[in-house]
Amino acid sequence: MSIEFSVAAKDRLKRLLEQYPTPRNGLLPALQLAQEEFGCISPEVEDYVSGLLQIPAAAIRELVSFYTLLHKEPPGKHVLHLCRNLPCHLRGGREIQAYVERKLGIEAEGTTPDGRLTLLQSECLGACEDAPMMMLDGKYYGPLTPEYVDRILDPILSGG
Repeated sequence: MSIEFSVAAKDRLKRLLEQYPTPRNGLLPALQLAQEEFGCISPEVEDYVSGLLQIPAAAIRELVSFYTLLHKEPPGKHVLHLCRNLPCHLRGGREIQAYVERKLGIEAEGTTPDGRLTLLQSECLGACEDAPMMMLDGKYYGPLTPEYVDRILDPILSGG
């Protein structure tokens, strides 16, 4: 299967890269565009972006493996990031993670069998004042309790 940006994505990439002094400086936004276009950053997508930007594929793999917002496999319909940094940990984050894993029937870095929800851990989501917290589909929630988690996830799990 051949990977190639749509005409619209190629235009967006061109405009995006014009904002940076070198293609390498625009690599993260280019990968975000690629993920939007292809659903994830597979090895084939890494190689495609490598060729487009003339950046070694190893440099792209490093970036993809570092940033939890870049997906190496297609995520579920909804993506849940649990913060695992120290403030969240000290305020019950580990217990919340265990609760979410039991509720979903999966471990972190997994996707529910129905493909509805992917559970990821993030090193820091930058909202320590709401610890323990999570980000679901780009929206932040916290401080979390099991009851609050239920109010957030139950509509999704029941078909939303």
